[in-house]
Amino acid sequence: MKLDQEPNLLRTIILVAIAYLAFAWLIDDKYYQLILTIVPIWAMMGIAWNVFSGYSGLVSFGHAAFFGIGAYTVALAMIGFNLSPWFGIPLGTLAGVIASVLVGYPTFKLRGVYFSLAMLAYPLTLLYIFEWLGYQEVTMQMVRENSWMYMQFSSQYTYIIVSTVLVATAVYVSGRIHASRFGLSLTAIKQNEAAAEGAGVDAAAWKLRAIMVSGAIAAAAGGYYAVVLIVVTPPSVFGMIASAQAMIMALFGGVATVWGPVIGAAVLIPLSEILHAELGNQVHGIHGVVFGLAIIAMILYAPEGLLPRVRDAWRRRSGAADQSAAEAARRTVQLPEVAAGAERPPIGDRIVLKVDDLSRAFGGLKAVSNVSFEVRQGEVLGIIGPNGAGKTTLFNLLNGFIRADQGSVQFGDNQLIGLKPNQVCRLGVGRTFQVVRPFPRMTVLQNVVVGAFAAEQQNDDRAVELARQALDRVGMLAHEKVLAGGLNSLELRLMELARVLAGQPQILLLDETLAGLGSEEIEVILAVIRRLADEGQTIVIIEHTMQAMVRIADRFLVLDHGSVLAAGKPAEVVRDPAVIEAYLGKKWMDHAKH
Repeated sequence: MKLDQEPNLLRTIILVAIAYLAFAWLIDDKYYQLILTIVPIWAMMGIAWNVFSGYSGLVSFGHAAFFGIGAYTVALAMIGFNLSPWFGIPLGTLAGVIASVLVGYPTFKLRGVYFSLAMLAYPLTLLYIFEWLGYQEVTMQMVRENSWMYMQFSSQYTYIIVSTVLVATAVYVSGRIHASRFGLSLTAIKQNEAAAEGAGVDAAAWKLRAIMVSGAIAAAAGGYYAVVLIVVTPPSVFGMIASAQAMIMALFGGVATVWGPVIGAAVLIPLSEILHAELGNQVHGIHGVVFGLAIIAMILYAPEGLLPRVRDAWRRRSGAADQSAAEAARRTVQLPEVAAGAERPPIGDRIVLKVDDLSRAFGGLKAVSNVSFEVRQGEVLGIIGPNGAGKTTLFNLLNGFIRADQGSVQFGDNQLIGLKPNQVCRLGVGRTFQVVRPFPRMTVLQNVVVGAFAAEQQNDDRAVELARQALDRVGMLAHEKVLAGGLNSLELRLMELARVLAGQPQILLLDETLAGLGSEEIEVILAVIRRLADEGQTIVIIEHTMQAMVRIADRFLVLDHGSVLAAGKPAEVVRDPAVIEAYLGKKWMDHAKH
């Protein structure tokens, strides 16, 4: 797997651009030439929306804010300062980046529909502000001498060339994002933000970068839109239709794809414009009718967009999907051989993790109360206790998903209290979840590569190498091309473990890794955990299956009602009367005797 697919991407962009320009060369009608000019502009808007919302999953109804800022920057810079659009468009692009930071930073605190509604408020607010400022209709002056310096070309075909170059640049940027850690990180955030954070992905930082790139592309599109139409009005650039078209282009063509927004614009813009020219007098607002019907058609027949629908149909027709499914069914977990005579290294004296007086309450409930313990280098510490004892809450406190009310968590030279999950992960604390959290629409290898980014923050090829090594350690290397959504329970557990291992953690926090597995599957997981322990990996594991825990844990920590009930060697703890009464029960003792 190569994250960077630049050579093929660039070649495809050049070929598509040449084909588009060749087609435009054959068109003589001025109106159709204008349509061919604005198709790339709305494709850019679709790309802008897709770079942010398509990959992150945060639905924006407000991209018209960036589009309008770009348009008004170009128009007002030319009118007020006689600044050529050749400089005005880059200036508008910069304004779009600044606006995206001002918009994104506070709005990311909202979730779901509240985020979408907040984004909708920005362009509507700007619409009224610009009208109040007296910019109801801004007309860019015509220049007679050296008009090309002001992007006032004598031939409409030249406008098409510039428009095509701009959208080609946007496609290239989108393609680079799609095939890089940028795109994988955003996709991981979209599919499971908590899992992405736990794997070391800084969700807030990536979302901010995404909206900055998105705002820049939208502002550039708006700037050139002002050049083409000459007249700029608040409703035309800040209105709902501008935001809606950006979203519809991506939804129709294919969300989170490189070419989806381009396909959406190439189909919908000419269709709506031609119908408007032919039927606009009889059917007012026919643009909205076309876009509305397009969305309905996509919801009914192609929820993921036209491009994914066609691609999946082609794969089914060619038999590729059935072949992949058959290959996946034949794959088995292949654990690497253990070297003969290998012995587990002794537990070290160095304290890797030191927890002191850790507490967290939810209202009047003390979920974790004054918990203290240490974990030494190479040790396997088992945390046991009845349901509701606070075990998973303890893990959430250790890796930053929940903030502690009091206490400290010392990891080497670092204090973990107050850090975000992604920061804790990058320091060397890996964690799996009680309920497996895969990125189902990504392949197994892509899932694990996301975890490898925590260890390798610069070199993508090295991250892929670490991911493959991690998959090999858990016996899942043969599954690297399978979609995670098609894995069974055992394979999902192993893939999640590989994702953690790819981040090169110093300590593993395993939260009920055996949950939901059959006896044979449990043996596979135990073999992997024992192998990791034999390699000197420090592990803290929560588990209810006591027969398994006594086979792998060096020491037990027993929690009950959020407090430490007992701690010590397994043989001692399982005979402790307090532990038997609170957790194991008399049946365990009867079983242990036999």
